[in-house]
Amino acid sequence: IYKSLLRKQGVSVVSMNEQVDDTPAGKLLEGIIEVIDEFYSLNLAEDTIRGLRENANRGFQNGSIPAGYKAKTVMDGHNERTKLEPDEAFSPVIQRIFALALKNMGIKEIAKTLNGEGVMTKAGKPWANSTVKYVLKNEAYTGTLVYGKASKHRNGHNGNNSLIRIENNHPPLVDKRTFDAVQRIMSKRRPAVIHPVCVISDYLLSGLV
Repeated sequence: IYKSLLRKQGVSVVSMNEQVDDTPAGKLLEGIIEVIDEFYSLNLAEDTIRGLRENANRGFQNGSIPAGYKAKTVMDGHNERTKLEPDEAFSPVIQRIFALALKNMGIKEIAKTLNGEGVMTKAGKPWANSTVKYVLKNEAYTGTLVYGKASKHRNGHNGNNSLIRIENNHPPLVDKRTFDAVQRIMSKRRPAVIHPVCVISDYLLSGLV
């Protein structure tokens, strides 16, 4: 599409690796090369996803490291893999967030408390409500590895079989009883469950509505 738009403006696209002339045969060859390139790209993407899932199935970490943990390099044959281990400098902050939530303190109030005390996130930024919520919803803190499209559903019962879930995969920062208790508290605080007047909200008219 972009080549066509460029041609209309009198601009030619020239490939240094795949040089073809501007003839019917050249355009046919160019189309064949592009189809092969797309096939290679899609195939490579599938291989990458397959490799990531295999990595997760074996208990190794993919992607970013949750705050409160740090990366631990382990050898898997001749390859280096990543496991999670507690970050002694920041794990107490994560544990305190769960402790505050267990005392029935709301997400907004927790963020306000931490910011008021000058406690910053691992990235050195003030705590946002969404960041606190992400911590409280993250099952990784119970020592469970969760990977796949269904990772946002803790029990995985959403009809998606791509979820990988491995318990006791790494050292926990909070026990499962605490984590489950916090989930129940957060669920009860939802506006759909409790009257909005009793819920701390980002919206000025929530109580009136």
